[in-house]
Amino acid sequence: MRDATPQTIYLKDYTVPAYLIQNVDLNFTLADESTRVIAHLTITRNPASESNDQPLTLNGENLILHRVVLNETQELTTADYQQTADSLIIHTVPQLQPFTLTIENTINPKANTAYEGLYLSNGMLCTQCEAEGFRKITYFLDRPDVMARFTTTLIADKSRYPVLLSNGNKVAQGQLPNNQHWVKWEDPFNKPCYLFALVAGQLECVSDQFKTVSGRNISLQIFVEKHDVDKCDHAMQSLKHAMRWDEQVYGREYDLDLYMIVAVGHFNMGAMENKGLNIFNTKFVLARPDTATDFDYEHIEGVIAHEYFHNWTGNRITCRDWFQLSLKEGFTVFRDQEFSGDRTSRAVNRIENVNTLRTRQFAEDAGPLAHPIRPNSYIEINNFYTLTVYEKGAEVVRMLHTIVGADGFRKGSDLYFNRHDGQAVTCDDFVNAMEAANGIDLSQFRRWYGQAGTPVLNVQQTYSPTEQTLTLTVKQSCPPTPGQMLKEPLHIPITIGLLDTDGSIAPCQINGATSAEAILQLTQAEQQFVFEGLANKPAVSILRGFSAPVKLEMERSPEDLAFLLSYDTDTFNRWEAGQQLAGQIITGLIGDIQNRRPLVLNPVIIDAFQQILTHDWDDLSYFALLLSLPSETYLAEQMLVVDVEAIHQAREFVIKTLAEKLEPQFRSLYSLHHQDESGKFDAGAVGRRRIKNTCLNYLATLQQADIETWAEKQFAQAKNMTDQMAALTAIVNNPHPARQQCLTSFYVQWQAEALVIDKWFALQASSSMPDTFETVQKLMQHPAFDLKNPNRVRSVIGAFSQNNPLHFHAANGQGYQFLADQIIALNELNPQVASRMVNALTSWRNYDNNRQLLMKNQLERIINTENISKDVFEVASKSLG
Repeated sequence: MRDATPQTIYLKDYTVPAYLIQNVDLNFTLADESTRVIAHLTITRNPASESNDQPLTLNGENLILHRVVLNETQELTTADYQQTADSLIIHTVPQLQPFTLTIENTINPKANTAYEGLYLSNGMLCTQCEAEGFRKITYFLDRPDVMARFTTTLIADKSRYPVLLSNGNKVAQGQLPNNQHWVKWEDPFNKPCYLFALVAGQLECVSDQFKTVSGRNISLQIFVEKHDVDKCDHAMQSLKHAMRWDEQVYGREYDLDLYMIVAVGHFNMGAMENKGLNIFNTKFVLARPDTATDFDYEHIEGVIAHEYFHNWTGNRITCRDWFQLSLKEGFTVFRDQEFSGDRTSRAVNRIENVNTLRTRQFAEDAGPLAHPIRPNSYIEINNFYTLTVYEKGAEVVRMLHTIVGADGFRKGSDLYFNRHDGQAVTCDDFVNAMEAANGIDLSQFRRWYGQAGTPVLNVQQTYSPTEQTLTLTVKQSCPPTPGQMLKEPLHIPITIGLLDTDGSIAPCQINGATSAEAILQLTQAEQQFVFEGLANKPAVSILRGFSAPVKLEMERSPEDLAFLLSYDTDTFNRWEAGQQLAGQIITGLIGDIQNRRPLVLNPVIIDAFQQILTHDWDDLSYFALLLSLPSETYLAEQMLVVDVEAIHQAREFVIKTLAEKLEPQFRSLYSLHHQDESGKFDAGAVGRRRIKNTCLNYLATLQQADIETWAEKQFAQAKNMTDQMAALTAIVNNPHPARQQCLTSFYVQWQAEALVIDKWFALQASSSMPDTFETVQKLMQHPAFDLKNPNRVRSVIGAFSQNNPLHFHAANGQGYQFLADQIIALNELNPQVASRMVNALTSWRNYDNNRQLLMKNQLERIINTENISKDVFEVASKSLG
């Protein structure tokens, strides 16, 4: 192991930097294997710092240092500074006036397979500096509260690197001898170094214009490799929609003259909001109807918007330290979710977001890596780009929006922008702005930022026919999490509605006010809420819109849930009633399987689905979601001891039985909506594809010859990727006679399209068919698989370990050993991606004793590997702690 006790960084130890960097002039002479970097820094002592005569310590890793010059003329020797593996310490620097420091070093982008700092991707040089990648480019104060003005000059061979990009506006360019050229970029806004970006390569540019609300013309440019030029239109339109939305909803106008996006094939994350020069994983830029699904189109729009929204919530105002990461990410995720809700089906968007939260983030909250949205400590900050920080962080912002209302939230955000533009601030500063703008006290609400775990609400209802009142007794609790055994009550907004016995809306009459729905403010460990004027006992629709990220304990029969599924006017809770109904029934079937009882499907769910199928739906995408069942991952989260085989068997039994009982309706819907609307992405076309393919997924389980022909024909004739992938999924996840033939045909058709082949890999790795593990082993040897490509790793190793619980958790432990093998191999190449893969082993305590032992053995093996990175060590060691 590289370091048995790697350093832990604590929030409580934060101090302001002793020095500040005012101006940065960077000069790059670019080459694949030896790039020269000259950094000219203007530095001053920080007047807010109490330290005196402190040495200047700059961060730097994997750099070859050539020279250091103080104040233009004083070349420093090794007696003047100390160079360590991760820093450059200048012993003595001027204290009373600003000074300059010029540092020259070289780096090897080609050898950088971790993809942090400057690296090579498909012949293109590009950067990723968040969180701490800039220190792999040159020595610097690599922390977000050091904000400086950057000027960047790029020099390169113009045949090898004809396009040279960096942050800000292009201010000069020219030619040099030996076929070289140069371009100078100037960013007029102060920024932390994590927002620095550089791209150089043979790229094509797709251009457009956007006129801001004040009448300024902004040049929009998307840079891609030549063969991808025809896949940029959707990304460009998404960008323009996001720019207009931010003006209309938040009053935020873009501030530079140029906005650039570059699509990169090797990228550890989804995208990066570098000021004026966003760098994206190709997955979230490139789309054409025949290569991208409806899901891809929606996510591209959401991610394009997310990175654009960061211009104000992340760039103009950034976080003081990395513990405050949710300040920018939670707020920006909330903004992109609201944007997507306005652009697509709000109901579907909300359901999909909550689904991700409950299946993935709730598991994070319940595991050994549980942390608040503002963590208290970390070893490697890259490990805290988590669903807790992002998705739960967004839910915390959403609760603020619920508490203060839409107008109050806009007032609070306006005050936040006005107070802190150009600053590096904290989560408390954001909440302070909401308090000041609305005249409220959010002291108790702040606990959401420091308290880990998923709260549990226990709700008891008592109806009094004589008093005509309904009393809800609500208790809140939160299980212990690592380092936090005792929990304090939180401020939780609970949106509630009531339904009369005929399904009509019953008014919420409480505390002298009457409305169609009420927002209850839960602030105590136990509270009672009394609704009056109710002639009949109403059905309670609670946590409408999923108004708080909590688990709900409330006794409801299958018949109660079926009633809500039929009549609830809240789209989220209507869907949620169906999920809870299916969950109850599948849980019962799991018990039957474990006790070897015959399986019989409760007719309540058949009748409920029958009623859904006969309803006339305007939103067909929502209709399709109402016909969905809880995932195996979500069902596993509900069990004290996970039984992967029983979960899979029970869920498949429900799917097949519903297909048998409702076959005529599924056939009719498939035939009605099976039409070629390739290239159309309006709500109607997307919805028709979604409901048609949902029906095909049910029908395929029947293994009838004519339905198998439908699937094969749809696969062969589809002109859009949504329909082709849906058909291939139905074929691959069932014993279809043309299964291998279709897989081969798909690969031959799309082998030149990397993102499509990622889908081909992932589909096979997540299949429930018996031969999946052997298939995964073969895929690892496939010529198109590359362990150095994060998208490929996620499409095979990630899909198998995270999306295939049945085979990953095989009782013989082969899945665990396979994953550990890949993590150890990845650790040498890309520690950040390797650490993300470890997450599939962190929930070992939820399984039977045999699987627990097998997973623990692999975690211990990972920890004891020589030269294990601190990224992987932190996740694996905390999992065993």
